Amino acid sequence: MNDPLAQLKDIHLPPAIGWWPPAPGWWLLALLAVGSMIWLGWYLRRRASRPNLSREAQAALHDIHAAWLEHGNDARLAGDLSALLRRMAISACPHTDVAGLTGEAWLRWLDAGLEGEAFEKGIGRVLLESAYRPDVRLEDPEALLALVRRWLEQAANSGCDHV
Repeated sequence: MNDPLAQLKDIHLPPAIGWWPPAPGWWLLALLAVGSMIWLGWYLRRRASRPNLSREAQAALHDIHAAWLEHGNDARLAGDLSALLRRMAISACPHTDVAGLTGEAWLRWLDAGLEGEAFEKGIGRVLLESAYRPDVRLEDPEALLALVRRWLEQAANSGCDHV
């Protein structure tokens, strides 16, 4: 008797799957990884080459403070602080018309970045008045320096979000 099962051939397994070439999904993932690394390198290089306004402004503020401690001229201190605020505002907010602001509008704009009205109705008001009075005597120069420092830190952290 012929056994029909004996005539069957053994099972042939397919060859083992090799690691090369990778599936299309792996190619896409590799392409995304390389693209991300190129973009990250470009971004970090661009960021490193851009001047850090906050660091520069804090260094300028330190220099102004040191000069004031040396010469003690309150009118010069107020003028230097006003110029520093103006430079920082123009650098940090180029899309606004901050360069054209003067007087009360300038002080209101500075206050918009902080809580309260420290420039318009507080110690910062001297920045507006000192431009026309050479004999300025500041009540509390350290408070004015602290206010400017606070504004610079706020501008560095939030940019022009308050405008």
